[in-house]
Amino acid sequence: MAGGKVSARQKMINLMYLVFIAMLAMQMDKEVLSAFGFMNEKLETNNISTTEKNNAAYANLAVKASEQSAKFGELNKQAKKIKDYSADFYAYLADLKTKMTADLEDKKAYESMDKTEFLNSYFFIGDKYTKEGQEFLNKIDSYRTNLMNVVGEDSKFASTIKDRFSTAPVKNSKTGLTVEWLNARYEGFPLVASLTNLTQMQADIKNTEADIVSALLGGQMEEALSLNNYTGIVRLNKSAYFAGERVTGEVVLGRYDASLVPDKVTLNGADATKSVKNGQVIIDMPAGNVGQKEIKGTIFFTENGEEIPVTFESKYSVIAEPSSAVVSADKMNVVYRGLDNPISVSLPGVGDNNLNVSASGGNLSGSNGKYSIRPGSGNIATINVSAKLSSGKTVNSKATFRIKDIPAAMGSVREQYGVVRMPTSGLANAPIAAGLPDFEFDLTIRVQSFKIKVPGELTIIVNGNTLSAAAKKALSKAGRGDQINIYDIVATANGVPLKKVLPVTIELTN
Repeated sequence: MAGGKVSARQKMINLMYLVFIAMLAMQMDKEVLSAFGFMNEKLETNNISTTEKNNAAYANLAVKASEQSAKFGELNKQAKKIKDYSADFYAYLADLKTKMTADLEDKKAYESMDKTEFLNSYFFIGDKYTKEGQEFLNKIDSYRTNLMNVVGEDSKFASTIKDRFSTAPVKNSKTGLTVEWLNARYEGFPLVASLTNLTQMQADIKNTEADIVSALLGGQMEEALSLNNYTGIVRLNKSAYFAGERVTGEVVLGRYDASLVPDKVTLNGADATKSVKNGQVIIDMPAGNVGQKEIKGTIFFTENGEEIPVTFESKYSVIAEPSSAVVSADKMNVVYRGLDNPISVSLPGVGDNNLNVSASGGNLSGSNGKYSIRPGSGNIATINVSAKLSSGKTVNSKATFRIKDIPAAMGSVREQYGVVRMPTSGLANAPIAAGLPDFEFDLTIRVQSFKIKVPGELTIIVNGNTLSAAAKKALSKAGRGDQINIYDIVATANGVPLKKVLPVTIELTN
C-alpha cells in the first residue's frame, strides 16, 4: 500500500473482500426491506380504519350543522375545508405510490424493492429538483399552509401541523451538516423505504384530520346528561396486591357527581349500598389468594320512575411477595466501556424511590428506577439492589453485566458505507465520517485522521475529516472507474477513542 500500482493478485484479494462485505450487507438489508414492507402494510391498514372514523366524524358534524346551524354551521365549513385539502393531498400521494410500483409484478416482494432509481430520477436532476420533485415539495407546503389558514396560528394544532409537514432543511446529527429536506428523506433510499415514508405521510394526514375534527366536535360537543350515558368505573389504589393485603379503591361514575346517590349497589354478588360515600362506592375487602380476581357489580338509579342499571367491571391480580428485583439493560444485554449505559431497576410492589441501588465495576448515577452506569476497565459490572417490603422483609438482589468495548465502526462518505460511487468533485469536498449503523446508542463520532490511497500515487495521511491539499492533488490524477481507498481511520465516539474503523472505498464516476 506504500505506492505503485496494485498487483493483479492484490486486486483479486481486495475484490473478494468487498464481495464478502457486500454479501453480508445484502443479507442484513433483505431483513430491513421486509421490515419496511410489513410496516407499510400496517400503516395502510390503519389509514383505512382512520378514514372510516374520520368519515363518521364528518357525517356526525354535518348532521349537527343541519340541526343547529348557528352552533355547528361554521365548524362544519371548517371541517369541509380540512376534508377537501386532505383528500386532494392524500390522492396525490396515492398516485405517486402507484407510479413507484407500476413496474412491479408482485407489490409485496419487499426484498426486491431495494432499488433507488425511481425517486432519484423522479425527484432529482443533478444538484437540483425535477419538476415532479418541486411539485412534491409544493404539495406539502401548500397543504401545511392551507391547514394553518383554517385552524389559525394560535391553535393548539399549529405546532403539530408544522412539525408533521415540515420541509425545512435537516441537520445530520452525525456529521453536523445541514441537508435539504427532500434529499435527506428520499435521495438514495430503497424503494420500499420511500414507499413506507409516503404511507406514513398519508397516516399523518389522516391523524391530523382526526385530531382537528375531533376538536371541532369537542368529543361530539354535547354529551347527553341522561343516566343512560353513565359508565361505572372501578378505580383501585393498586393494580396488583400481595396475598393477605386488602384491596382498596373506589367505584365512581363516568360523570362524577358527589350529590348523586344510587338506590342500590351490588358488588361481587353482595349488597354494598352502605359502602356508598360522596357518590363513590368504597372498596375494602380481602385480596384473596394469588391469581387474577374480578370486581363487578351494578349501580341502580331511578329516573322518571324507571330503574336504570349502570354496570361496572374490572380485574386485578394478586401476586406473591417478590424475592428479587427485576433489573434489565435498556439497550442490550451488555454494557459498553466509555458510555453511559441506561439501566432500569424495579421491584414489584415497591416504589422506585424506596430502592437502594449501588454498583461495582463502574460509576452509577441516576435515581427513581432510571440509572446509567459508565463501566471501568474490568470485564464485569454488577448492580446491587436492596429494599424493605411493606411486610418488613428485606430483599437483596444483584445483576451482573459483561463489559465490552464499543464495536468497530464503518468509514463512510455521505452516510454511505462499503463501496460508494460518486464523482471526483464530490469526494474532494465531502467530509470523511464513520458510523455504527446497527448500534443502539446515540453516538457523536468524530474523525480525527485517515489515510487515502489513490491508484498510482503514494498513500497520504490526512489530519482532520476532509481531504488536504495534497490529498486533493493526488485525487485529481485519478480517472473514472478508479477506486480510492480510505483506511486507518482514527475516530472517537462521545470522546472515547474507537479501537477500529473499517475502511470505505470510493469508485469514481468521472
